[in-house]
Amino acid sequence: MDSRLNSVFFTLRIAFGLTAFLAGLDKFFNLLTNWEQYASPLVLHFIPLSAATLMRVSGVVEMIVGIAVLAGVTRYGGYILVAWLTLIAVNLLTTGRFFDVAVRDLVMACGAFALAKISEVREESTASAMGAVPAYSARR
Repeated sequence: MDSRLNSVFFTLRIAFGLTAFLAGLDKFFNLLTNWEQYASPLVLHFIPLSAATLMRVSGVVEMIVGIAVLAGVTRYGGYILVAWLTLIAVNLLTTGRFFDVAVRDLVMACGAFALAKISEVREESTASAMGAVPAYSARR
């Protein structure tokens, strides 16, 4: 893989890993914002959780994914972030408010997708340099 992509990879890895972890951690402290305001009434109608509990569960997921990305599980972590950020955007759209935040989350999901794809290329490049063929290459 072209070594010039390393700076892109590590920038995305650190940015997404820290953002997910710190946003997840803040779900327990509400220092950045009152996270409960982002819980959709529609979602709360269908799940047996309060807004506070939903945000804490969300926070745990975000912290786990953030740690995974920071620890180097960037391909899977990136794809999980794509799905997670998209679900957050859909949740925000169903509130009838926060459309700007929903758009930003979708743009972040695009960045997480780029991180996951760059991670695939890095894994493939490393595997081919070692003489192995990654399992996912056979599926293409």
